[in-house]
Amino acid sequence: MHWQPDPNLHSIPKLYGLIGYPLSHSFSRKYFSEKFTREHITGCQYELFPIESIDRLPELLAAYPNLQGLNVTIPYKQQVIPFLSSLDEGAAAVGAVNVIKVEGTILKGYNSDVFGFQSSLHSFLQEHNTQPERALILGTGGAAKAVRFVLQLLNIPFSTVSREPQEGQMGYEEVNAHIEQFPLIINTTPLGMAPKVDSCPDLAYDKLGPGHLLYDLVYNPEITEFMKRGLSRGIPVKNGLEMLYGQAEKAWEIWNTPAVLTEKK
Repeated sequence: MHWQPDPNLHSIPKLYGLIGYPLSHSFSRKYFSEKFTREHITGCQYELFPIESIDRLPELLAAYPNLQGLNVTIPYKQQVIPFLSSLDEGAAAVGAVNVIKVEGTILKGYNSDVFGFQSSLHSFLQEHNTQPERALILGTGGAAKAVRFVLQLLNIPFSTVSREPQEGQMGYEEVNAHIEQFPLIINTTPLGMAPKVDSCPDLAYDKLGPGHLLYDLVYNPEITEFMKRGLSRGIPVKNGLEMLYGQAEKAWEIWNTPAVLTEKK
């Protein structure tokens, strides 16, 4: 479904939303709607804006002068940066944006994925009382940038896998030859996301065992094919729902707190 302006949203005092394409998998509207009800937050509404091209962002902004903030998801976390007035220090360091604060014509970019992923990964590692010596990141998009940033903060060495590897990256065939060497494997790709729930990264799962940990940033479905293949081999797994909640709360904080920004590099 493509986005079309909805005049009924003009009467909302404070409008928030999510841009990306497609958005049928997203729980963000449900999360914020429940938050507004639970915390008695009035005059606010959160909507999904499935724009099929990032070039439609100015049209979206013009259609809703009451827009206060946006979340950004696949495939626009990097594509959106040229449209922004400035980035905060964290987003500039990561090189990806998943939160936009709208102040009139000024668009300020942030990254709350770092907070969400770091807190979620910390609880996962604590739960299993481990600090992996190496990690494998599947995918190279905006979410992967946040994951790389967190692993660097935690001093966990990592390698990156891509279906079309660039310099410094590995292909799946190459990594499968010695996948046993990566005790933590993190899927940042949309493979397995609803509605295409039968897909998963092309890994040599038969080489994995209980000494591994699998973390999937996908949260819909709750148990992805990637996670199922791990569970069948006795491997601890975790999905991205806790990360979603963490980054969403950080986004709400950003939208409602003045912040110092650095200029976009």
